[in-house]
Parts: sequence; C-alpha cells; structure tokens
Amino acid sequence: MKDKEGFYRPKTESGKMGEAFVVKLLTEKGFEVVKKNYSCRYGEIDIIAKNEKYIVFIEVKTRKPKALVTGTYSVGIAKQKKIIKTALTYLSENPIPLQPRFDVIELEYVKINPFTVSKINHIENAFILEEANAAF
Repeated sequence: MKDKEGFYRPKTESGKMGEAFVVKLLTEKGFEVVKKNYSCRYGEIDIIAKNEKYIVFIEVKTRKPKALVTGTYSVGIAKQKKIIKTALTYLSENPIPLQPRFDVIELEYVKINPFTVSKINHIENAFILEEANAAF
C-alpha cells in the first residue's frame, strides 16, 4: 500500500498480528471472514466479513499504549472515502444482498511475541456512506 509520499511500504509486524487477532475475534463472534487485505485502485480494506445481516468492511488499527493518535482518529474523512470507494468496487465485483457496514477495530498491544492485546475497541458503524458522500 502506498503511503503519503507515494512509496509502497509493507505492513508492520504489529499490523499483521493485529489483523490475525481480529480475524480470530470475528470468527468467535460468528462472522465469516470473506476476504483479507482486499485492494483495488482506490485503496485497501483490511478485512471483509459477513454474518446473516451485514457485509462488514473493517479497518484494523493496532497501536502501542499511549500512542499519540488513536486508531479511530487516524481514519479521517479521506481514509473513509477510500474505504467506501474500495467497498463499492468489491460489491460491484461480488454482489451480495447484505447491508454494508463500516467498522473500525482498535487494538492496543503490550507485546509482540507473543502478541498480547490489552484493549479492544470495536466501533460498529464507525462511519456511514452518507457522511463520507457529502465530502466527495
């Protein structure tokens, strides 16, 4: 994925571990993980999962304790627009009769090996299509 300077940078170890942790968490909550790290020309979605009611597009933010910026704060309107455009691309390629939802899951970790999470904040409906559409 490209960063602000336009360079491709690999996911950090903590980011990869955080996403794996969230996949396990979602599975335990009864979700089926449909796709991990879906990308298209608009951006990338960390995890796409579904249950009987929703297709959920999930942004995972993994942080150390006392990080300067929270995970939710880092998903600003520009990032929301990218996620929504990416989700619309996914849905055009994979029509599914479920209600879309956009979640952010923040993980605070204290150790990498073994990956130890001290706090989980699952924000359902972190943003909605109408809010981000106003900024298009």
